[in-house]
Amino acid sequence: MPSAGPLTGVRVLEVGGIGPGPFAGLLLADLGATVIRIERARGAGTDSASHRILLRGRRQLAVDLKDPRGQDVILRIADASDVLIEGFRPGVMERLGLGPDTVLTRNPRLVYGRMTGWGQDGPLAGSAGHDINYIAVAGALQPIAAPDLTPVAPLNMLGDFGGGGMLLAAGILAALVHARATGQGQVVDAAIVDGTALLTAMLHSMRAGGRWSAARGQNIFDGGAPFYGVYQTADDCWLAVGAIEPQFYAALLHGLGLTEELASLPQHDRRHWPATKERFAAVIAGRTLEEWTAVFDGTDACVTEVVDPAAVTEHPHLAKRRTYIADDGLLQPAPAPRFSATPLAMPAPAPEPGSSEIGLLTAFGLSDDDIQELVADGVVGASPEM
Repeated sequence: MPSAGPLTGVRVLEVGGIGPGPFAGLLLADLGATVIRIERARGAGTDSASHRILLRGRRQLAVDLKDPRGQDVILRIADASDVLIEGFRPGVMERLGLGPDTVLTRNPRLVYGRMTGWGQDGPLAGSAGHDINYIAVAGALQPIAAPDLTPVAPLNMLGDFGGGGMLLAAGILAALVHARATGQGQVVDAAIVDGTALLTAMLHSMRAGGRWSAARGQNIFDGGAPFYGVYQTADDCWLAVGAIEPQFYAALLHGLGLTEELASLPQHDRRHWPATKERFAAVIAGRTLEEWTAVFDGTDACVTEVVDPAAVTEHPHLAKRRTYIADDGLLQPAPAPRFSATPLAMPAPAPEPGSSEIGLLTAFGLSDDDIQELVADGVVGASPEM
């Protein structure tokens, strides 16, 4: 029987954090790793309502990181782990006695993953920030324009999850391969600003080749091109158009009934884009989303409906692939990607808010008496505020 994911047997210690750090933990847990997440035993814990899906597949333990005995608990778990993930500002783990110098001395094979917005060094390293700040400084926000040309953040997906958690997971996996080949662990410094900059590689390629204007709203991917954008239908729904290649553009014109009118105009001649875009908008506004879906069904025009997040399970393609799963009434994305030899299983639900699997400490050399003393002193275990 195949194992449940290619990372079965990998042990991960995830020390708190919100957003991108937990997303990296989710990816590793989805891939089969055993992930123990540390929450604070004193004070407020993670906002479980908004992180319920991000925290799936974990075992959870509440620990007071400011107590030396709590720090010892973390070190014991790290000694037996392959990976540690932390998302504090630079210097916090060092002040807790849990920095990489300490942990890697005890466990030289450990991969120590650090998730920050600005990185471990640089003028902004100690500053607060959020997704919108990191993508703004990285040069990724400015080109993303609303119709009035105001830069608009694409939710918090570009920075936190694409440039942050996904990059951290990739770095951890690479470092794991190295550690298993050499016996040497290392620190992975994953900064959202760096990862977001990495995601702009194609944008800078286009700039270097003279295919991207400094002006927003005049380029192929920022709403300038009529054949790459979103249009409103007669029933106030939205149609996404991505007909970049000439054969796809021809199929688009045919579906819109505009071949005779517009086919003679060069597709990439920007002088015609504003008028062509207005024409597309007028035609698409004349029919409902269902009507347009029927028109373009089975074609290569690269035209699709814009699906509401609440309706993703109703889309036939997503339903067939079970891209989303409604598990115990909770709609969530299924693990991805898919593997032929080590298929993924749906991870267990996130731990209940305030839960703490105190019993798992016996696996790290603590006796029942030791554990009960730690619980009685509030060093481990969930507090009422969590």
